[in-house]
Amino acid sequence: MNPEQLKDILENVRDGNTGIDEAMEALKYLPYRDLGHTRIDEHRELRKGCPEVIFCAGKTVQQVKEIVSAMLDSGANILATRVSEEMFAAVKGICYDAVYSETAGTITIQQHPVETTASHIAIITAGTSDMPVAEEAAVTAVFFGNRVDRIYDIGVAGVHRLFDVLGRIREARVIVVIAGMEGALPGIVAGLVDKPVIAVPTSVGYGASFNGLAALLGMLNSCAGGIGVVNIDNGFGAGYLAGMINSL
Repeated sequence: MNPEQLKDILENVRDGNTGIDEAMEALKYLPYRDLGHTRIDEHRELRKGCPEVIFCAGKTVQQVKEIVSAMLDSGANILATRVSEEMFAAVKGICYDAVYSETAGTITIQQHPVETTASHIAIITAGTSDMPVAEEAAVTAVFFGNRVDRIYDIGVAGVHRLFDVLGRIREARVIVVIAGMEGALPGIVAGLVDKPVIAVPTSVGYGASFNGLAALLGMLNSCAGGIGVVNIDNGFGAGYLAGMINSL
């Protein structure tokens, strides 16, 4: 249930258009809805301003379908991450408006409009191989009402590419920098801008990168100020946090 729906219910009760029993029926799932395998936090949008997001990895196709169905019924906008094509096919069967991003591995469904911010987020990758994580961040940020400028493949192996787009980067209110290998790009960017930088290590790299651990440690040890680091491959977390900063 989103804030506008709650407001409509309360106003209808006040005006005598809705009875108490009918209103209680509509509000009974306000704390959470128990599907047996999942408890959907339907209070989250009222509490935080953003609905619960479905993390699909580890869930069955049927579980994802039932969760989406319940959220459709509540009127919430829906974002699902780490989605397989089979999961999307099942969701598309119950909601024609579902949009799938194969690169990001996400499903989005918009049931009510979201106000878009005037300022925007820059999302940067060191390499093309980092794009799936970047797109997860971008889809997340856009879902929550942020404008996004995507700037991909400007890593330190050809750092002159970064300087060509530095003007664009500096126009953003917050910057998400995504890199694998040694994870050096966020530190370089942070040394050139006066905006907060959210660094995202990816599992891209050869054996000694240890599936992103080398990039994570490099970002945590950066000497540049103004960097915050999220977990390995956590595009969703970066996009969500960037959206919160951008909306302040």
